[in-house]
Amino acid sequence: MHPPRSPQLDEAPVTKIKFGTDGWRAAIAEDYTFHNVRRCARGVAEYLHQTGAADRGVVVCHDRRFASEHFARACVEVLAAHDIRAYVPPEAVPTQVGSFFTRELRAGAGIVITASHNPWTDNGFKVKADTGGAAAPEMLMRIEATMDTHPEDELPPRRDHDDAVAAGLVETFDPYPKFRDQLAGIVDLERIRAADRRVLVENLFGSGAGWYTRLIGDGRLTVRELHTERNPFFGGVNPEPIRPNVDAWLEEIPRWGADIGIAFDGDADRVGMATEEGVFVNQLQVYGLLYWYLLDVRGSVGPAVYTVTTTSMAKRLAEIYGTQAHETGVGFKYVGPKMTETNAVIGGEESGGFGFGMHIPERDGLASGLFLLDLWLTKGKRASEVLAELQALAGPSHYNRIDIRFAREGYDAVKADTLARLASEAPTELAGQDVVERAELETKDGFKFYRADGSWLLIRFSGTEALLRVYAEARSPEDVEALLAEGSRIAGTPRAAAAAGSGG
Repeated sequence: MHPPRSPQLDEAPVTKIKFGTDGWRAAIAEDYTFHNVRRCARGVAEYLHQTGAADRGVVVCHDRRFASEHFARACVEVLAAHDIRAYVPPEAVPTQVGSFFTRELRAGAGIVITASHNPWTDNGFKVKADTGGAAAPEMLMRIEATMDTHPEDELPPRRDHDDAVAAGLVETFDPYPKFRDQLAGIVDLERIRAADRRVLVENLFGSGAGWYTRLIGDGRLTVRELHTERNPFFGGVNPEPIRPNVDAWLEEIPRWGADIGIAFDGDADRVGMATEEGVFVNQLQVYGLLYWYLLDVRGSVGPAVYTVTTTSMAKRLAEIYGTQAHETGVGFKYVGPKMTETNAVIGGEESGGFGFGMHIPERDGLASGLFLLDLWLTKGKRASEVLAELQALAGPSHYNRIDIRFAREGYDAVKADTLARLASEAPTELAGQDVVERAELETKDGFKFYRADGSWLLIRFSGTEALLRVYAEARSPEDVEALLAEGSRIAGTPRAAAAAGSGG
C-alpha cells in the first residue's frame, strides 16, 4: 500500500530541521510530513556519499505509530534515488533491533522511524551509527549541514519503490533469529524459561509486543503480555513506562499473582519494572539494579556511564566495587560514544533506557528486562526484597520528575528567559539544606543543584519536546517532594500546576 501523495504536503514551506537529544521529532502533519522525512533521508544519503560509506547501505526500520511504515518507505525511495541499498524488516521492530542490524550488516548507517515515548501525535527520525549506537553529535551536525545546502521547499529525489526492489536496492530480512541468538549469548534464556514463575509484561501497544512470549514463553515460566495490538493512539497515554501510564499494569500484577512485572515503551528500547506487590520501581532504581547485577551477579566489574539526570547510585556502586562512573549530557548520542571510549559495562539515562558493553552501545529494553529477570531469579528472593537489598548496599534512593508543558510556539523564548534567570538567580538553599554545588549542563539546557547529602535537583528543558522537566533524587520520598516543590517555584511554575504533567 502506497502512502497518499499530496502536492500540498510536498510544496508547502517548512521549517529548519534540528536533531535533538535523540533524533528529530515533531507533530505529524504539522512539521512531521513526508516532505520533511524525505529531507532527512536525503541528508543521510548525501552524508554517506561524502564519507564513502554509501555502498554499505542503510538499515531502515519503523515502529507502530501512525503511518510509520509509510514514512519508512519514503526513506527507502529517497535512498534508492541515491543508489543506496536499504535493508528492511517486514514489520515494526524495537528500535534496538535496527541499531543491532546496522552493526551486524555492516551498514553505513541506520534510520528508525519512531518517536519513542513521545505523545501519539508525534513521530520521529532517528539516525544510527555503524557501531550500532546512536549517531554522535558530530555525525548529526554533518547530516544537518548537508540538509542546509538545499532550499527547504526543494523536493528530494525519489525512486519508485517497486522499481527500487527490481533494481536490487531493497533487501527484506527477518530480524528475529539473529537477534534472539544475540540475546541468548548475553543471558541464559533457558534458565529463565525453566523458572516456575509468573511475569506480567506491559507493552503499551508498542513494537515490543510478542517478543517476550517468543523469547521466554515456551517453558515453565508463564508470560502474559498486555496491550499487544497495534494502537497508534496508545490508549490515550504517552507510551512511556512510568506512572500514571502503567497504573493498570501495576493493579493487575497482584490481582493476577505475578511475581514480577516488566514494561516497555512505544519502541521497546526503554524498560520499566514493578515488584510482586504492584509497586513501581522508578527508573533510577532500575539503573542501580542493572549495574549491581553486572557487578555482583556476573562479575563484570567495569565503568558505568550515566546522564546528568540519572542516579548517584551509579557513582556509589562504582566506588564500592573499585571502578569508575562517568557523567554525560542527556541522550544516547552522548552515552553511546562515552561507553565505547571508557569500555563501560553499562550506560543509562533517567528515562529508563540502558545499554550494555557486551551487547550494543544503545538502549535495549528487551535485554534490560531479561537482566532484571535473571537478577531476581539468581537472588532467589521476592522482587521487593531484591530492591531492598540493593538500597541497603548503595544507600536509599528515591526519585521523581515533573513535566511542565508549553505550547510549541514561543517555547524557545520561554526557554531562553528561564535559563538566563536561573543563571543569575541561583538558589543557595533547597528545602532547608545548603546548596554545595551548582553545575550548568554541558548541553546548555539547564542547571543541576547538589546538596551535601548527595541529593540533587535538576531543572532542564527537553531537547525533543516543548517542555521543562524538574527532577529530584533524595534519601526519602518526602525530601523528593520538597525538592520538586522548590524546583517548580524556582522555574516559575507552581507545584500544583506542574503536577498535571508528572513524569512519575
